[in-house]
Amino acid sequence: MSHEPLNLDDDGEWAGEWWLPDEPDHKVPGTLRYTSADGLALTLIGTFEDRISTTISPGVVAFHEGRRTWEVIHGAAEQREITLFGCVPNGGKRTYGARVQTPDKQTITSITGLIGAHVSGEDEVVFSVAEVSVDNLGVWGATSVFEGFWGAPRGRPDGSGTISVKPVEAQTVKADGAEFILAHRHTLPFFDQRQGGTTGRVRDTTFVRIVRETPFSWREAMRLARTVQDLIALATHRAAGVIWLRLRLAEGDVEPEPTRPQRESNVEVIYSPSKVGDHDAKVIEPHRVFFTCETLPFEEVIPRWCKVHEQLQSALNMILGLRYAPAEYIENNLLTAVGAAEVLHRGLDIDEPPMPREEFKPMREAMLTHVPEQHRERIKGSLRNDPTLRERLFALAARWCHSVEATLPAGGGLIGGVCGWRGWGCRSVTGRRSRRPRKRAGRCGGSPVTWGVARR
Repeated sequence: MSHEPLNLDDDGEWAGEWWLPDEPDHKVPGTLRYTSADGLALTLIGTFEDRISTTISPGVVAFHEGRRTWEVIHGAAEQREITLFGCVPNGGKRTYGARVQTPDKQTITSITGLIGAHVSGEDEVVFSVAEVSVDNLGVWGATSVFEGFWGAPRGRPDGSGTISVKPVEAQTVKADGAEFILAHRHTLPFFDQRQGGTTGRVRDTTFVRIVRETPFSWREAMRLARTVQDLIALATHRAAGVIWLRLRLAEGDVEPEPTRPQRESNVEVIYSPSKVGDHDAKVIEPHRVFFTCETLPFEEVIPRWCKVHEQLQSALNMILGLRYAPAEYIENNLLTAVGAAEVLHRGLDIDEPPMPREEFKPMREAMLTHVPEQHRERIKGSLRNDPTLRERLFALAARWCHSVEATLPAGGGLIGGVCGWRGWGCRSVTGRRSRRPRKRAGRCGGSPVTWGVARR
């Protein structure tokens, strides 16, 4: 059995026996298969009862429409315990009155698979450590176990050189009730001898290990993995796929084997993140990364990110959605970006009312006295002492630059342009207005910011 993590872009197959947690004696043989394109599919030689039935009287059973689903299925295959979550029957074949009796078949799809443990549910608290690797994590970490030197006496390479491997000290920081560790795992040097030549290889993998102070559930493990995934996506300004996710059972949930040495109880996870990483793809060029641990140390960025990720989850989802699932039209991307900026401003809790509250309330009451009674509640709801979209965008820009004019030329023409675009988009959907706003030449047409928003 390999001790390497299970890559989510690799195929897998596990043949064994499967059963429902409340019927452990009814074991059905079958094979679990996984591909990154189709997910998890369990093919059984036999069936779990998926028909919905009602016993009307002794010996009389009525079958209804629909099928049963199962929250959890347990199995044992390839010398590993396996747990499947979110199981749905997806076809099968039953035999009735055939001349030759053959076993029934059933196919079940699953959302999540845990290879190495039996867990009763997604909320069961049984894990103590989570390890995750995502696309471009090594570039963002800005550390490597490799060092290389070329021999160049008198300024000319002479063909000599060395490649050395030196372990890198792990970087550790505590945040969000857990210990985050940026670590490396590398193989021993080995030589791949072929007829056409020999290649020396060492493989280095960068990953983040998260150790919680108290055990956690599978749902919490997904949240922790997404926290790391979203951070790398933001730093690289592109979708970051999860390459692999590994959990470790808490010590109290591991049964010791007296005849064998104690071994770490790793649980390989198969699930469908927002994007599956490609472990064999080329990494992004370092100069295309917004920030790395070299410019913003790991000990500083993780605590800040954990706080922001929870506080501004809605805005982050909209921003990162532009990278994970960009729309086909520029207008949709622009409207999403503006909406994300508005949600971000609200989440930062930096609103400043346009007028003092002690002045606004009497003014609103005076205005409502002239409104008919049947329309008063609706008008009252529309009279708010809140900043406009334009004011929110300017306030966000002012947080990152001392001069808004330096970033948004021509008096903030870009902000005026996007405000007009959002107003046009909303009105054209509701049918209130179908004419596109006129483009202001020299204001939002040629700025670098506009080009960055417009190009896909």
